Amino acid sequence: MTFELAVFDMAGTTVHDPDLVVQALGDALAQAGCNAAVPELRALMGYTKPAAIRSMLAAHDLPADDAQVALVHDDFVQRMLTCYRTHEAVRPMAGAEDTFAWLHERGIKVALNTAFSQDIAECLIERFDWRERGLIDAAISADRVPQGRPAPDMIRALMAECGVTDAARVFKVGDTEVDIREGRAAACGLVVAVTTGAYTRAELLTYRPDAVLDGLQELHALLDRSAPSRVA
Repeated sequence: MTFELAVFDMAGTTVHDPDLVVQALGDALAQAGCNAAVPELRALMGYTKPAAIRSMLAAHDLPADDAQVALVHDDFVQRMLTCYRTHEAVRPMAGAEDTFAWLHERGIKVALNTAFSQDIAECLIERFDWRERGLIDAAISADRVPQGRPAPDMIRALMAECGVTDAARVFKVGDTEVDIREGRAAACGLVVAVTTGAYTRAELLTYRPDAVLDGLQELHALLDRSAPSRVA
């Protein structure tokens, strides 16, 4: 298969984030009286943050109306913006920038999608100068489409922006179960999971991606195979 577009998740996939999202989400929820455990929060990584907040509030028998969700989400966004602008541990994931360049050399466009709101996504893109350096062709966030993951809306919007009409010529890379389900919902030709984020290899295999990689450096070899086989 000749691919035309690669769609990558951000935190945990192309952005090194040592549980900063989990911490910020937990702190914002705690401010609202919801003391969620870390495993609960990690299970929601990859989902839109308003949806994750609503789920946690409801699970802890707390008000989960639109106003309360918006209040907690605003708190989360401010925490993330501060963190992503200044935290020294926030950096491109190992192999990410080399992989973007390698794909461009082969005529494959590179796009990012994320469950973050646009302001957080743009904060990271600007910090790394990915647009100015020509490393990405497009980016979209969950608040810019009708439905976030696992719906295919973000991938379809990126396809339209990049002029790609056949989903079989798109591959998706992410670190969570909902990334895998998003890729399947969009009928991507290849759905790849990475162990650099929220989920372990064993947890990812449960959702049957086409491949599970331990780093983006392994993507080159995977794409060079003529017929990647589905992981059991």
